[in-house]
Amino acid sequence: MLAIGLVVDDAIIVVENVYRHMEEGKSAWDAAILGARELANPIIAITVVLVAVYAPIGFMGGLTGALFTEFAFSLAGAVTISAVIALTLSPMMCSKVLKVSHNGENSLVGVVNRLFSSLEKKYKNILHSTLNYLPVTAVFAVIILVSISFLYLTSQTELAPQEDQGIVIAQVTGAANSSLQQTQLNSDQVYKIFKGYPEAQNIFQIDGANGINTSIIGMGLIPWDKRKLTTNQIQPQVQEQFKDIAGSKVAAFQPPSLPGGGKGLPIQFVIQTTEDFYQLNKVVQSILDGARASKLFMYLDPDLKIDQLQTTLVLNRDKISQFGLTMQDVGNSLGAALSEGYINYFNYYGRSYQVIPQTLRPQRINANQILNYYIKTAMGDVIPLSTVAKIKNEVVPESLNHFQQLNSATISAIAAPGVSMGKALDTLKAIAQKNIPQGYTIDYAAQSRQYVQEGSALVMTFFLALIIIFLSLSALFESFRDPLIVLISVPMSICGAMLFISLGVGGAGLNIYTEVGLVTLIGLISKHGILIVQFANDLQRSGKSKREAVEMAAEIRLRPILMTTAAMVLGVIPLLLATGAGAISRFDIGLVISTGISIGTLFTLFVVPAMYMYLAEDHAKKAA
Repeated sequence: MLAIGLVVDDAIIVVENVYRHMEEGKSAWDAAILGARELANPIIAITVVLVAVYAPIGFMGGLTGALFTEFAFSLAGAVTISAVIALTLSPMMCSKVLKVSHNGENSLVGVVNRLFSSLEKKYKNILHSTLNYLPVTAVFAVIILVSISFLYLTSQTELAPQEDQGIVIAQVTGAANSSLQQTQLNSDQVYKIFKGYPEAQNIFQIDGANGINTSIIGMGLIPWDKRKLTTNQIQPQVQEQFKDIAGSKVAAFQPPSLPGGGKGLPIQFVIQTTEDFYQLNKVVQSILDGARASKLFMYLDPDLKIDQLQTTLVLNRDKISQFGLTMQDVGNSLGAALSEGYINYFNYYGRSYQVIPQTLRPQRINANQILNYYIKTAMGDVIPLSTVAKIKNEVVPESLNHFQQLNSATISAIAAPGVSMGKALDTLKAIAQKNIPQGYTIDYAAQSRQYVQEGSALVMTFFLALIIIFLSLSALFESFRDPLIVLISVPMSICGAMLFISLGVGGAGLNIYTEVGLVTLIGLISKHGILIVQFANDLQRSGKSKREAVEMAAEIRLRPILMTTAAMVLGVIPLLLATGAGAISRFDIGLVISTGISIGTLFTLFVVPAMYMYLAEDHAKKAA
C-alpha cells in the first residue's frame, strides 16, 4: 500500500503541471515538454531524498535489518523506477491523451476544479497575511520543535506491539523444595482456570519443565473471528485469578511478536557484580521492594533465590573405622537403598525385568529418615546409620547464575496493563541507580535487550538519514540554505505523528514499526518543500522578488501537494482498517504515516514559505 502511494506521486506532479500549462493555452505537446522540464530537477531531488531515507534502513543489521531490508530496497527501487517513468512515459502520454476539461463539460470535473480554484485563492490570501507576520510563524515553528521532545517523553515505548497470536502461557514456580506432585497440584489449578474460558480451544501442561518445581501451561484460543476477547484482554484477567493460587508464583505471558527475543518473560533486568551472591541478593531485594512499591508490575521474580534447603550427611570416619568399615562400604549401602540402580534382570513369563533395589516411599519422605537405615559392620552386625553419621541442614541459593562472566541476578517481570516495556525498564533502572552500590552494573536480557539495542539503532538511522538528505539536497540545489528550508517540514510532520502516538490512539506507542514510519516521513514530507523551494528559485531567476516568488510557488504547487498527500493517506487506509494476524503492527505504521503527512502538510504550506523568506538567497538580485 505504501509503495502504491509513493509510485503515483511523481506521475501526479507531472500530470498536474502539464494540465496547468494546457489550461493556460499551450498545446498538449508544448505543455508536456515544458511541464517535464520544470519538474526534472525537483523529481530527481525527491527521488534522491527517498532513496537516501530507505538506504540506511536497508543496510541496518539486527532485528530491524531482518524485518525491513526487503521493505527498504523494494521502496527505493520502486521510487527510482517511478521517477524515470514520470519524466519519460508520463509526459508522452500527456501529449497524446490529456485534454483540458471545461467546467461545463463534466459536472464532477467542474465541481472539483471550482473547489480547487476557491481553495487556492483562500490559501493565497491567508499565506499573504501570515508572511506579514513572519516572527509569529517563526515562534510557531519553534513551539512545534520544542513540543516534539515533550510528546516523545509522554509516549509509551516498546520493542513491538503485542500481537494476538492465539495463545496465553502460564509459568508456575513452586517452592524450592517442592516435589513433582506438589508442583502438579498447583499447575492443575492453572489448568482449571484456563479451562473456564470459552475462548480456550486446547490446553497443554508440562510439569517439571525447568526443574521439578516449575510447570508450563499453555492455552490455545479459537480463531479471531469466533471469539470476543483478544489475548491482550485475557492475559491480565488470568493473571488476576492466579493470585488465589497459594504455594507458588504464577506468571501469565504471551510469546514475543518478533523472533529472536529469547526465552522467558518479556522484561528481564540483570544486575551484575564481582561480589558474592549473598551481597548481590541484598541489592536485588532492595530493587524488588522499590519495584513493588511502584505498582507498575503484575509479576516480579528474581532468579537468585537463597531459599533452597540443603541437607548434608556428615559421616564420622573414626566410628566407621571402629566398626571395621570404609567410606566405600557406607556409600555402597546407601546407594543400594536410594540410587535406583538395577542389579540384574529376572525372567517372568518369557519377559525380562530389571531388579531395582530401593527403599519404600514412606521411608524416604524426608531427609532425617536416612539415619534410620541400617548398615552391616565387618563383624556381621547391623547398626543404624545414626551411629556413624548425622544430618546437617543449611539454606543455599537455588542456582548461581552468571551473565557475561560476572555474578548476576535477573529480575523477570510482567508489566501491569497499560504500562509499556520502556516505562517498566526505565522504572527498574531508576530504582537500581538509587540502590546499587559501587561495583554493580545493570544490563538486559531476552526481549528487553532487543528493545534497548533496536531503539538506539533506529535513532542513529534517523539522524543518519537526515544528514544524507541534507548533503544530497545541498549538491542538487548547490546551496546549504535551501536544504534547511526543505527540512524544516520534517519536524512539522513528526509532531503530527507524535501527537497521536503520545495520546496512545488505538494503543499505539513508540516501537520498531512507528519509528520506521517516522523515518519514512522524512522523505515523504520533504517532497513538498522541494517543490515549493525549486519553483520559488526559478521564479526569482525570472525576475520576481523573493516574496512574490514564494507566494506564487506555494499557490502553484498547492494542488499537487494536496493530491500527493491525499494519495498517500488513502494508500495507507487499508493498514488502519486491517484485522487479524499482524493488524496491530500495520495499524501503527499506517497511523504514523497518515497523521504525520496530513498534519505535516498543513504546517508545511505556511512554515516553509516563511522560512524561505528568512533563509533563501535573493536570486533576483543575483541574476540582475
